[in-house]
Amino acid sequence: MKEYTIEHRVTYKETDQMGVVYYSNYLVWFEMARTELFRAAGICYKSLEEEGLFLPVAEAQCRYRIPVKYDDVVNIKTKISNMRRSRITFEYEVTRDGDLTSTGYTDHAFIDKNGKVVPIPAKVRDM
Repeated sequence: MKEYTIEHRVTYKETDQMGVVYYSNYLVWFEMARTELFRAAGICYKSLEEEGLFLPVAEAQCRYRIPVKYDDVVNIKTKISNMRRSRITFEYEVTRDGDLTSTGYTDHAFIDKNGKVVPIPAKVRDM
């Protein structure tokens, strides 16, 4: 599985004083979507951690195109766009009623519990 979409209704706490989704919440949405992509592929992120594997964010980017507001329903599509020996990149598209509201990506390194970079496990590569 290289792509997955989740639906999310914007809560009041996610908005700023102008009623627009506060910019940092997009990174939270990206994490939600990324986690569900793993789950849909049969990999629970928690189980990776229990195995001593972690995926810290090495780089993140988000481009905001159209404001999203309280009670809007958005779809967050995630896909794996690149896998290297020990790094994985996810791309995201957020849409509302079919309109593209934002795009972004996160790049992650696979590390062990000591912080040492390790190869991507086969079960993740096989997603």
